[in-house]
Amino acid sequence: MSPFEIIMLVCFGLAWPFSIYKSATTRQIGSKSLLFLIALLIGYVAGVLHKIFFYFDLVIILYALNGTMVSIDIALYLRNRAYHIRQSAQEVQ
Repeated sequence: MSPFEIIMLVCFGLAWPFSIYKSATTRQIGSKSLLFLIALLIGYVAGVLHKIFFYFDLVIILYALNGTMVSIDIALYLRNRAYHIRQSAQEVQ
């Protein structure tokens, strides 16, 4: 287990609850990038796969937890985008 890998994942992981909270409460999508979120999710999935196939240790939990939080943020982004599309359609009518 690399302490640097743990520190990196913990630091990234601390930011996700704030991002999720902001996405859930403000319904804003302007400061988010779906492509960026997907790239992060792919990175976390790659980290989990590396731990499964090459070097299994408990750091896999941090990769999985961060990946779960990014997935939640992606779902909220999609929900918020749909909300804004509906709002725009109602304004046109």
